[in-house]
Amino acid sequence: MRIASSAEEVARCFDVMRELRPKLKSAEEFVGLIEQQQSEGFQLAYLEAEGQVVTVAGFRVQHLLATGLTLYVDDLVTSERARSRGYGKAMLDALIAHARERGCAMFSLDSGTWRHDAHAFYFREGMRVSSFHFILPLQ
Repeated sequence: MRIASSAEEVARCFDVMRELRPKLKSAEEFVGLIEQQQSEGFQLAYLEAEGQVVTVAGFRVQHLLATGLTLYVDDLVTSERARSRGYGKAMLDALIAHARERGCAMFSLDSGTWRHDAHAFYFREGMRVSSFHFILPLQ
């Protein structure tokens, strides 16, 4: 797992992230959004295979009243062309190891209700549903 620390590295992650977040229009827009989030503690991690980015994860480490120091995954996606090759598991394992190294008490993520294959993967990896995540669009 590598952490994207330059605009060039972030831009290389765009095509994979766009599979999860199709509202993203361009690599330039993506880089700007990631840089803004990085100023708030967000980190963008990626895995490569054969010189291509195959898995991307956006995450942050934060203190929460409910769970203490928590590594929260905002985004986790493996390119459709690279699925079922162990990259998602490698990223998940690396993120969990990173959380442990940082002294986190909890590892958590949200997953869209329509992502049934992702849910099956998370269950296989020992994760459980702990709560509902409610949203209210304000615009």
